[in-house]
Parts: sequence; structure tokens; C-alpha cells
Amino acid sequence: MTVSGKVELMAPAGNFESLQAALDNGADSVYFGVDQLNMRARSTVNFSVDDLPEIARRCAEKKVRTYLTLNTIIYDHDLSVVKTLLNKAKEAGLTAVIASDQAVIASARAIDFEVHISTQQNVTNIETVKFYSLFADTIVLSRELSLRQVKSITAQIEKEGIKGPSGNLVEIEIFGHGALCMAVSGKCYLSLHSHNSSANRGACKQNCRKKYTVIDQDSGLEIEIDNEYMMSPKDLCTLDFLDQVIDSGIKVLKLEGRGRAPEYVATVVKTYREAIDAQAAGTFTTDKVNQWMKDLETVYNRGFWSGYYLGQKLGEWSDNSGSNATQKKVYVGKATHFFQKAAIGEFKIEAYDIKKGDRILITGPTTGVEELTIEEMYVNEQLATKALRGDDCTIKLPFRVRMADKLYKIVEN
Repeated sequence: MTVSGKVELMAPAGNFESLQAALDNGADSVYFGVDQLNMRARSTVNFSVDDLPEIARRCAEKKVRTYLTLNTIIYDHDLSVVKTLLNKAKEAGLTAVIASDQAVIASARAIDFEVHISTQQNVTNIETVKFYSLFADTIVLSRELSLRQVKSITAQIEKEGIKGPSGNLVEIEIFGHGALCMAVSGKCYLSLHSHNSSANRGACKQNCRKKYTVIDQDSGLEIEIDNEYMMSPKDLCTLDFLDQVIDSGIKVLKLEGRGRAPEYVATVVKTYREAIDAQAAGTFTTDKVNQWMKDLETVYNRGFWSGYYLGQKLGEWSDNSGSNATQKKVYVGKATHFFQKAAIGEFKIEAYDIKKGDRILITGPTTGVEELTIEEMYVNEQLATKALRGDDCTIKLPFRVRMADKLYKIVEN
């Protein structure tokens, strides 16, 4: 939990661009995977073991906590890798490991490395919380609980003084925003059955995101259904009832999205940061919520619903296989130089024209995510209103860019 006493805002990081975006936009903690033993092993690039010291360094500079996700099913041949990875994580100075397999939990405790219980354990009651408090300081509850059930669990932790290995009261974490799966707390076997590619080993083929039809095998007639994407849930969003989420007694609010683009991480973290701060300051209003929701709609989403937190009996399903984002980015080119004294970035225009007045996005492993509107630009050292493919373009910037940072144009969908 953060020193301020506010709920901890936990952000996803699938690569260094997203990590920097999380740090720049107010995350209190970040979670990430290394190589293959995490639930996003194939949906994002992931970090390597050698990246851990740099991750720890960047986060330590901003006093941000670091959580290694090591939450897949573990087989015997993985055990030596698990122990090596945990030792490297502790050596690098990471805060904790998010785990579900008892082998990972036991290995982490053996070296006195903090453990958080993953949602894959499907914790739904206080007795299970008591059991895992023997090993873990933070427990991620099942996604199927209502806020009333969550509040009952946090209240009992306080009442009974249930503590973790650190000696502090066990902290409860829930998911606050992002993709949902039709399976119970993410445990799904569809991909394994159809493609021999286990979602529980981080290799989901996303069967649930595809179109399906239902056919009566006796008559051959196709049964009419309202939505062909009948197994693809809308994305979770808790922003418009954040006051109730915080009132449930949770200590950590987790944002999903390790497989998402860095601008997604920047926008979602920034929005929830502002909302949490507004709630703490007593300035959380309907007008602000409306604007925040518009901001969230600009990046990847399948539509939003409140999950089961408010007690809905049925899920809400997406009506397409992709994103409902109101904006998209189009690749333009890459940075070739930065003139530090003049604060000017030089770019090679490679794929798409840009002009004065365009909104642009610049991303990079160190730069993170930066966005601005072009007010003035030069092409081949001449003042210009447009830059074409093949041109060298310079733009005045309020931030630094690095060689090979990517330049995008933001367009409305």
C-alpha cells in the first residue's frame, strides 16, 4: 500500500515502453513477466532475466513497487528455472512475486521473497485467505466476487487481525480495468483442446474472441442468436463506481494490459490515477467521470461493463472481435536525432504523411509515451505545413526523444 494511504494503483508492463509509460503516468506499482512462465507468455514480448536490474532501477527512482508474475502451471522440468528466476528477482531488488503454484510459493518463501497470491488460485472466502496468509502478504481475489463479498472479506481481515509473513495485515487486491475471460478467474482449457496451446501456460489462442454459430444437428437449421461473439466478454471498467471499489476495503487496484500498446498503458494509468486522487480529495464528480470514460474509449477496448462487482447475474458480451477504440495510431516514421539545446526532434518520414495540426504519438523504451499536436515543423530545413514519405522532418518538442523512437499519427476511428 502506498505511503499516502490511498489505494495502490498497479499497472501492467509488457516491455520497456509500457513500463516507462506506467512510471510517467502515476503508477504506484508495476507487474511484468519474464520469458515464458507467466500468463502473457505469448501475447507480449516480455522481459528477460537480464532486464531485471534495469526494471528495478527505473522503478526505485520513482519509489514504485515491482512485481514479477510467475503464475502459470509449473511442471517438474520448470522447477530449476523457477528457482533461478526467483533468486535473480530478489538479487535485483524486486518487491514480490505473483504466484499460484505451490512450488513457486514455497521456493519464494525459502529465500524470504515476498509472495502475492494470483487470481488463478480463485480465492473466494475468508478461510482460504487465512490459509494463504501463511505464505503471502497480498492476495488477489477471484474476479467473480461482488463488492459486497469483497468488503466482507476485508472486514474480517481487520476484525480478526489476519497477518501475512511480513507481520502486517494481509492486503486484498482486485482487478479494476481491462480484458476479462469467460473462464473462472482465467483458468481456461479451450485453447489447449483446440490448438494444444495452453492458456494456463500463457499461450492462449483466444478461442472465445471468435465468431460462433449454433446449429441444430438433427434438422441442420442454424439457431438464431443475438451475438455471434457469444463467448467474448466486454472489458472490465470500475472507474464510474470507483468510490464503491475503494469503500470495499481493498488495498491494491490492478489494471490489466501486459499485451497492450504503451499508449494504452499511459492512458489507462493516467485516468485511474486522476480518479483515485480525485476520490481522495473529495473532487470526484459526474462530469469528471464522463471525461475519463471518453479518455478510456480512445484506446483499445471491447466495450465496458462492471463485471460482477455490482451483482449482475449475466455477463455482457462484445459485438466484434477487435477494438471499439475511438482513435487509432498510424506509423509515420522514426526519430533520427535530437538537438538538445534547441529541443528539436528530427524524424525520417517512412510510411505516412503528416502535417501541421496533426496529433502525433512518440514511443520508445526510454521515452515511454508522449503525445502532442504539431504547431510548427520544418522539412529539409525549410518551414513547411506538410511532410511526405521520404522527407526529413524536424519538430519542436517539450520532451527528449531517442534514436529509433517511433513516430505515429493519431487518427479518429
